[in-house]
Amino acid sequence: MHSPLKTVIIGYGLVGRVFHAPLLRHTDGMTLKGVVSSRPDDVHADLPDTEVYSSAEQAFKDPEVDLIVIATPNDTHADLAVAALEAGKHVVIDKPVALDGKELERIIACARYHDRVFSVFQNRRWDADFLTLKGLLDADRLGSVTRCHLHYDRFRPEVRDRWRERPGPGSGAWYDLGAHLADQAVTLFGTPKAVYADLATLRPSGGAVDYFHVLLRYDDRRVVLSSHALSACDSLRYAVDGTRASYIKHGLDTQEQTLRDGGTPGQPGWGEDPTRGVLYQGETGDSETIDNVRGDYRAYYDNLVAHLRGEAELAVTPEQAFDVMRVIDAAHESSATGREIVLD
Repeated sequence: MHSPLKTVIIGYGLVGRVFHAPLLRHTDGMTLKGVVSSRPDDVHADLPDTEVYSSAEQAFKDPEVDLIVIATPNDTHADLAVAALEAGKHVVIDKPVALDGKELERIIACARYHDRVFSVFQNRRWDADFLTLKGLLDADRLGSVTRCHLHYDRFRPEVRDRWRERPGPGSGAWYDLGAHLADQAVTLFGTPKAVYADLATLRPSGGAVDYFHVLLRYDDRRVVLSSHALSACDSLRYAVDGTRASYIKHGLDTQEQTLRDGGTPGQPGWGEDPTRGVLYQGETGDSETIDNVRGDYRAYYDNLVAHLRGEAELAVTPEQAFDVMRVIDAAHESSATGREIVLD
């Protein structure tokens, strides 16, 4: 028998409250011991039996805490992660892991020195449609992929007063949504040879990046990562062309909305995506509707528990996080200079 992994979340905004707290409370082998927050009443309104720490340092000093989950603004990730690792805690950081590769190198070095596990919460590897696309590619249903579009569009004309949409380090859609798409691209195809990017603020009152079009160049394929905050027809997710067939998928995975609506991970219908994609055969022109694999964000934490018990390899590794951060950094440089950035 193994003791549950006692976990503390730092931050109880949207990410900590909507994503991490429900997933941690409904993953076998984990227990949510506490939350670091300056608003204890908000935490206790949702989690009356959960301890609230007044500071991160208080949680780091608690000898009962095994794991720290960092769900704070992006510019605080690196310092909090290093402090947690130095205190002997395992660490999960919500994406993006850091502001740049130098910060990430510091976190990785600290985790290695203190022999602690460090991972990045890339939950959208467990989207229903991403699992479905990956299954099609693994089964060679499309042949060799030559072009792939990964989209995450929204229609949000009003700029909200929150740190993600204000000017500042770590804000904007490229850090937020781009981190998901870059991770999916690297997971499917590996690290690209080069990156060419256009990052922009297109909403009239916008203060942070709300549009991006990022081209990843591989030897034998091109991958486009795209997002726009003013897309009234925002349903395209994947458009993938291969030497044998093409796959088109619209609609978003339902897990985030279920969590936003107060749903419970594992409830009936959890992880089901009713919007099916279509596979188009190149030679015959025939089409086939593809049922989605069931998604489950809890699989991220299931894997972490199994890894810490010595039963599984870590699904989201520091090395993968570094490859994704290279793409994020290169896109910033490309957009600023107007040139393609070649990755060594």
